[in-house]
Amino acid sequence: MEESNERYGQEQTDKSDDAIINIGNDPIMILAVDVLSILGSKKQVILRARGNSIPNAVAIANIITEKMLKGNSKVGKITVDTVSAAGIGKMTSTIEIVLNKI
Repeated sequence: MEESNERYGQEQTDKSDDAIINIGNDPIMILAVDVLSILGSKKQVILRARGNSIPNAVAIANIITEKMLKGNSKVGKITVDTVSAAGIGKMTSTIEIVLNKI
């Protein structure tokens, strides 16, 4: 069973201690503070982004791990993929960055 929060495409699952955040083109520092507050209550946060939002997700991961929670968090896993639209041939890159609290 999943519980959904509309702000910034955030999803939190009831059965696990992690949160999934879909990154868009919102201001990076606002998203970083939101991720920081979620990471305070969860052990793991998953950042997901597509297309032009990928640099934002990478910047947020760097801000969290190198500035805000330096020594208390780390990047667990990075998954990069490409999704193609059926019949059109247009391809969109996706990224998933897992941040773990130490």
